Amino acid sequence: MRFFGTTWVHHDGGYGPRRAGVAAGALAATVAGCLTLRFAYEGLVIAEVGGFLNALVIVMFAVCSTIAFRKTWEGFSRRLTGAANPDSLRSLRAIGFIGVLLAYFFRALAEAPGEKLHRAEYEAARARWEKRRGTRTGNPAARANSGRGRRNGRPGRG
Repeated sequence: MRFFGTTWVHHDGGYGPRRAGVAAGALAATVAGCLTLRFAYEGLVIAEVGGFLNALVIVMFAVCSTIAFRKTWEGFSRRLTGAANPDSLRSLRAIGFIGVLLAYFFRALAEAPGEKLHRAEYEAARARWEKRRGTRTGNPAARANSGRGRRNGRPGRG
């Protein structure tokens, strides 16, 4: 949401092009990441480390990317807490960065990543503010005193 500022609230200020830019950037970063992983895998093949280690690296990146995709996708619609806290998943998301980038790409096709969650929180905060504001209507200084604080027949502090 940092890239969008407050344009997600009313979908103004270049919201559409920004969303398209996020989608294109995430897809380009995914492709670049896949090429980097391919070069790393070719390095393992050249080093002849063995079939088991090659398979282990592929499975590790696939599993971490899958988990990172799922947790990132869930994080767009609700706050993750406990063991699924984004801070506790930082290393998993670093290894499975392909999944994170794909989640951003697919979410940016529909909305700004995290917009649904931020909009729900924004609407709830706005409703709380309206409720508080509605109970405080009028000028408090103009309200009639209930007899407390009057000294010598004049209103004041007492």
